[in-house]
Amino acid sequence: MTTRFDQGPWAAAGVQTVRPGVHRVPLPLPNDGLHAVNVYLLEDMSDDGRLVMIDGGWAIPEARKVLETALAAIGRDLGDIGHILVTHIHRDHYTNAVELRRLLGSRVYLGAGERPGLEMLDRLRSDVPAGSLETLRRAGAGELADRVRAMDYDDYDPSVWQAPDRWLGAETLRFGDRELLVVPTPGHTKGHVVYLDEQRGLLFSGDHVLPHITPSIGFELAEPGGHPLADYLDSLRLMTRYADTRLLPAHGPVAESSHTRVAELLTHHDNRLAASLTALGDATLDAHAVARKLGWTRREVAFGELSDFNQMLAVNETVAHLDVLVLRGRAAVAFRDGVNQYARVR
Repeated sequence: MTTRFDQGPWAAAGVQTVRPGVHRVPLPLPNDGLHAVNVYLLEDMSDDGRLVMIDGGWAIPEARKVLETALAAIGRDLGDIGHILVTHIHRDHYTNAVELRRLLGSRVYLGAGERPGLEMLDRLRSDVPAGSLETLRRAGAGELADRVRAMDYDDYDPSVWQAPDRWLGAETLRFGDRELLVVPTPGHTKGHVVYLDEQRGLLFSGDHVLPHITPSIGFELAEPGGHPLADYLDSLRLMTRYADTRLLPAHGPVAESSHTRVAELLTHHDNRLAASLTALGDATLDAHAVARKLGWTRREVAFGELSDFNQMLAVNETVAHLDVLVLRGRAAVAFRDGVNQYARVR
């Protein structure tokens, strides 16, 4: 298998056997900075010999072809996929799961917290991230919201946004003699879940814990609300209450210690909270203004160098950090003329 997706070893097409009967398969993404999404094929999880698949990928022909080739490499085919456990509602994880269900009759599972976002999609009949755009407007980034809204969202396909067969809460799924613990981990989205195989010491972490990047916070299809970063930090700490495991992420290579990466992510957000407070200074600013004063990505890229879509993610994340500072009593917020204005508390 020599086909590559042009962005490094972890995303190269092929199969990595993580443990006997557990295989990582990176599927390509179209015009996406993440390049690929890992799906996992579990062979020994049912009495009837069918596969359990974790995450579905993006419903594009290229992903289907790569998946079929990977299945053939382990002596399987598409018809062997019986259950697809999705970590969250974003289209690079969910849409191909629904498409495979249509083709194969597989059962699709999704966290119950994603239901409002899916229902909003059905009402709007558009892939526009309505919740994130509303957050932009409250952050003083109305012009940016208009530019993002004007992007090409005309390819909405309702057939790949249908409801799952089963909504999941905090529970244990049993497949044959194997069990997977479903752990709700809100933050990246409200309904994000991870799947924990305690027997084999494996954490299928979706976008909750990624080995080399930090997931965007509060990138929602549904209406904004709550405190996504506070939820995310709580969800990270929750991971340390379980035994340390190998980390099987949706983007990036397999890592040996989920606890090590969780600690790094907590430290990262402590540093971003401090940087956000410093950027706020003695002024009263909206989140858009604060975001423009911060560096972005590991390379500390200036806000103005980001694409409109990534500027949206940056502003939304800045809102999340400022709101945690308010919760901790380090900042105050007042809603004026449709925009939240933040000030440091002395």
